[in-house]
Amino acid sequence: MTIEIFARDKDETLNRALTVWLCRLSGLALFGMGLLYWTRLIGIYDGDLWRFDLMPVWWRVAAPALAVMYPVAGIGLWMTTSWGTVIWVLIAAIEGVMRMGFPHLFGAEPAIVGLHIFGLVLLAVLRIVSAFESRRRTSPRRV
Repeated sequence: MTIEIFARDKDETLNRALTVWLCRLSGLALFGMGLLYWTRLIGIYDGDLWRFDLMPVWWRVAAPALAVMYPVAGIGLWMTTSWGTVIWVLIAAIEGVMRMGFPHLFGAEPAIVGLHIFGLVLLAVLRIVSAFESRRRTSPRRV
């Protein structure tokens, strides 16, 4: 009986550790993307349309929203809060609509959308496994 409890605890801690690592790595990546959007807005990078006053209207709408949402999601994921995941889902939806729905306006960047989907699917799998583990742990034992 004690070996079975130890095995369940070990599985649970492994799942929790993997979830925390995924959230922290994703949080750092999202925070970095937010910094890139901020450099785009304030004009540090010297490139085409890399300043707010030179951007077309569609970028003037999308860039500030993403510049705020990316770091907030990064901080939320670093703290492994549920609202960090919710904001990440919103970012993925916005980027998906921008990059896949309007590639002629925003540029087709399937790698960005693919990384969002990959990370969110991994997080969903880890959370589903955690839910099954907690359900198994709380269910009554049948002999």
